Amino acid sequence: MAAGIQRDSMAERIKEILLKRILSGELAPGTRLIELQVARELNTSQAPVREALRQLEAMELIVTETYKGSHVREVSEQDIREAYMVRAALEELGGQLAAKFLQGKVDRLKKEAEAIRKAAAQNNTPQYAKHDHNFHRMIVEAAQNRILLRSWDSIAFEARIQIRITKGKLNLSRVQEDHWNIISALDEGNGGIAGRLLRKHIFDLPDPGCAEGQALG
Repeated sequence: MAAGIQRDSMAERIKEILLKRILSGELAPGTRLIELQVARELNTSQAPVREALRQLEAMELIVTETYKGSHVREVSEQDIREAYMVRAALEELGGQLAAKFLQGKVDRLKKEAEAIRKAAAQNNTPQYAKHDHNFHRMIVEAAQNRILLRSWDSIAFEARIQIRITKGKLNLSRVQEDHWNIISALDEGNGGIAGRLLRKHIFDLPDPGCAEGQALG
């Protein structure tokens, strides 16, 4: 059991290293990821590397083909558009369900929103993506619906948020302001408004395939 836990932990670390390289552009689309080379570089066996690659494939960030191995996948504008359409629906429901549980209990959300505001002011895309992901996941988690949370997690939004920001050339200082209105609605226990604000927040993001400022929806 201990060996299994250690292998899982190593796989998670390898995934995070490769994910960071993919998001930074160090590993460009089309770059081959060879298990043995990655294992040698990171001084580990091939088993956790293989698991890390499986996780990245599930996130649709790499592609593995029989006899050809794995390579970094281009995340297209259509991929992002489709993911955010699903996200809008999931989070609207999340806001509706979470409000009764978060009423008067929004301190953690405020802390994340403040971190988002700070990252936006510094134009720090990785930190913005991290805290924005935390903020939205807190709401979905607070809805206390396992299937909803599992569906949200399966789309791997932390990575997609960062890709979305990079492709969409977002004005982060403007976008982050929406979080405070969402917090106010949740603090009041108004799930209807919270859900609508979450949906609008996502659909108001500029479409990466269009001119800056044109909405996703």
